[in-house]
Amino acid sequence: MALLVSEIFHSIQGESSYAGYPCAFVRLSGCNLRCSYCDAKYSYTGGKEMAPAQVLAALTDFGCPLVEVTGGEPLLQAETPRLIEDLVGLGLTVLVETNGSQDIGPLSPGCIAIVDFKCPGSGCAEANDLDNFGRLRPRDELKFVLGGRADYDFAGDLLAAHPQPGRTVHFQPVFGVLHPKTLAAWILKDRLPVRLSLQLHKYIWHPKAKGV
Repeated sequence: MALLVSEIFHSIQGESSYAGYPCAFVRLSGCNLRCSYCDAKYSYTGGKEMAPAQVLAALTDFGCPLVEVTGGEPLLQAETPRLIEDLVGLGLTVLVETNGSQDIGPLSPGCIAIVDFKCPGSGCAEANDLDNFGRLRPRDELKFVLGGRADYDFAGDLLAAHPQPGRTVHFQPVFGVLHPKTLAAWILKDRLPVRLSLQLHKYIWHPKAKGV
């Protein structure tokens, strides 16, 4: 079976604990959510059919040891776990960005899932699969995209209900909506053990740029 691919490109990793490193990206098409702040709406539909071997060949041209599979929502496609397994088998560091609504259980234990649980400001918080808290592996990371105080409180309450000692947890402000300085003040006041994460690529290139 083929994968439906929106784009493959080489850029600087803008999010996660790998932010700042060169990274090869595979953006798959299709998403089951419609988050209010989505910056990849073009990936909802369309795309090019590619066999996993073709995707691997395209990535080889970049010669990059860090690869991220994202979307859309990559776990909607049946062939995604196989692609991840193939990438891990090549000795690559593989990140999988997933929107928190899909079971991460089928993912290779060799990859790193970045689970982006949705807050109310996204309009999609009801889609969270909270069982994913119990499926997290040691290297997996969590991300919460925050548009305001209500989202911040929601994320804090989720973490209190599902403690994640030692895990990297990202609190990321919606670009152009919640000022990083405001979020920093909340984190410091509450002494939360989370990482304030900015979308680095949006500070390097235009926030609406594709393929970077």
